[in-house]
Amino acid sequence: MLEKAVKMLEMATLFVVAVHIQSVQPVIHTLEYINIASSQIPNFPEYLSVAFVDGVQITHYDSKSRTFSPKHDWVNKITDQNSHYWSRSTEICIANQQAFKDSFKIVNERFNRSGGVHTFQIMSGCQWDDQTQEVDGWQNHAYDGEDFISLDLKERRWHALKPQALATIRKWEQYYRNYESYYMESCPDYLEAHVNNGKEFLTRTELPRLSLLQKTPESPVTCHATGFYPRDAVLFWTKDGEQISEGVVREETLPNHDGTYQVVAHLRATDPSARYRCVFQLAGVPDDIIVQLEDRVLLSNERIEAEERRKWVLKIICPLAVFVVIVVAVAAFFGYKCGKGEGR
Repeated sequence: MLEKAVKMLEMATLFVVAVHIQSVQPVIHTLEYINIASSQIPNFPEYLSVAFVDGVQITHYDSKSRTFSPKHDWVNKITDQNSHYWSRSTEICIANQQAFKDSFKIVNERFNRSGGVHTFQIMSGCQWDDQTQEVDGWQNHAYDGEDFISLDLKERRWHALKPQALATIRKWEQYYRNYESYYMESCPDYLEAHVNNGKEFLTRTELPRLSLLQKTPESPVTCHATGFYPRDAVLFWTKDGEQISEGVVREETLPNHDGTYQVVAHLRATDPSARYRCVFQLAGVPDDIIVQLEDRVLLSNERIEAEERRKWVLKIICPLAVFVVIVVAVAAFFGYKCGKGEGR
């Protein structure tokens, strides 16, 4: 259980935490907040708070910096609607940091745990349909990587997903209307403002680079697509023109540091005579990007090492060759001058 939680936090270098970004239609936008309290995790803050719009990180706060800051220039436009947005949000984060610390301590006690690696997470947010204007919201709690509490706005109640959560939701029932007001009114208003401010960035399209990789001749072939946006994409393998699932393993889509995404699909090619192709489809782009499995495009450890050796040889030989040519030219020049001198 703890290994699962730690693994999630290790992925924070890419996406702050391995969070589930809801799969939505193009006209539905999401604003999601991730708040994490943790203990005894090296190089990870005790408290972290980040926000995402349509899967794109827009803000960051942690217990080390103690500053709530934007991740993109366009996010600063929110001050047009609220001039004190950043200072006020920093104050809220500092207060939440202490509240999370207290809550974390209580949850540890309820699970009868102390010391060691532990995590407490709250994932909350709202969605807004810019055509129908329908809104919805959510709040989910997790302890050590497992679901703990969830808020159901449709049923207008909290769900205790662990017996240890019962005491908490009994206390929170009296505050339900405050949560409902935030997730159905305030949160969608902020979401709409961010979407309008970042429309050009959020609606852009970036095509990926596709590579075929194989560690050894016995290893699966990996199709790696990276640098694409938006996140809504499909990567799959075909055999003789037909999509296949047998012998194919597709991993989850992950973000890159520049705001684009990457995904891989592994193929165990069992038929040497078949024609295998890796196919990438991106939302809003009519044409597929296809790369056929051939030796000439397949990168392997041996081929990469050979290429590195070739570069190393060129790096050494070329300067040496130039040096030899210069030495020969200089020797020839002085030989010529000396020969003319003797002739006089």
